Amino acid sequence: MSFVIREIQPEDNPQIAAIIRQVLTEFGANRPGFAWADPELDQLSQAYQDSEGSYYVVTAADQIIGGGGIAPFPCDFPDICELQKMYLVPAYRGQGIGQALMEKLLTMAQGQGYQGCYLETFGTMAAAIHLYQKFGFHPVEHPIGNSGHRSCNLFFMRHFESPEVS
Repeated sequence: MSFVIREIQPEDNPQIAAIIRQVLTEFGANRPGFAWADPELDQLSQAYQDSEGSYYVVTAADQIIGGGGIAPFPCDFPDICELQKMYLVPAYRGQGIGQALMEKLLTMAQGQGYQGCYLETFGTMAAAIHLYQKFGFHPVEHPIGNSGHRSCNLFFMRHFESPEVS
């Protein structure tokens, strides 16, 4: 499977918004309290351009098939980012694409000096939860900040290890 992970462009906005809504509908999360109702959903390229975060889309055969982002996350812990809006269309799941996207996002986050990454999700997204755990995310009992996604019912954190000093 050939795919490309690249930074989001303004012309990608309608396609990635439609994919996010499609996936959220698939898992019963197409209502307020989830990313479905985020005001920036239809203008993701602008939302990430104006922040310290980054959003990437994944393309295959010149079609957008998913995406994911990292952004600063204001909370009680310093230097924590949030994994945001990471979704793939069903036909491309289970082929290593999500893993490649996660690797890119976490590598980028560490390169920007973040000490950890937080995410919120929904219990029906079992395959995504498995991916998060595979990448070292551990459940936390409650939200650590205010993402605005009050309907999410699972919360995960991954702390990055400090680089070795030689």
